[in-house]
Amino acid sequence: MIGRSADWLSALAAGALLAVMIACNGLLANHSAPIFASWVAHGTGAAAALLLVAGWSRIFGHRQTIPQQKGPAWAYLGGVPGALTVVLAAVTTNGPLALSGTIAFMLVGQVFFGMAVDRTGLFGMARRRLTGADLRAAGLVLAGSILLVAGG
Repeated sequence: MIGRSADWLSALAAGALLAVMIACNGLLANHSAPIFASWVAHGTGAAAALLLVAGWSRIFGHRQTIPQQKGPAWAYLGGVPGALTVVLAAVTTNGPLALSGTIAFMLVGQVFFGMAVDRTGLFGMARRRLTGADLRAAGLVLAGSILLVAGG
């Protein structure tokens, strides 16, 4: 159970960091352009990743704890949706949706696309039959998002 609560806390922290990132990118896009904000976000992320890799190598040496395998070619395009996410979020954050509406509808998109991936096994993921609870939860996320945006 402890490991599971750490997963929940990590997911909540990631969500909070995502909100901070989108707010910063939206502010930068408001003062420049969405594409520029995306470049800055990804350049900063690449620099941070390089520093983390360098630090990891210094601390643990060049040991590999996980066997390195080459992934499918399409997996290397993962940064493209990330870049588009930053651009679209920067645009919508500065529009009528604002930050909370943008994040709410991003969550709706993630839940429904995640359910489609689970059902079809897209991207090599394990197939999973959707249950009534899955559909009810997705409906509640959608309804909550609509209330958040329309109720304001």
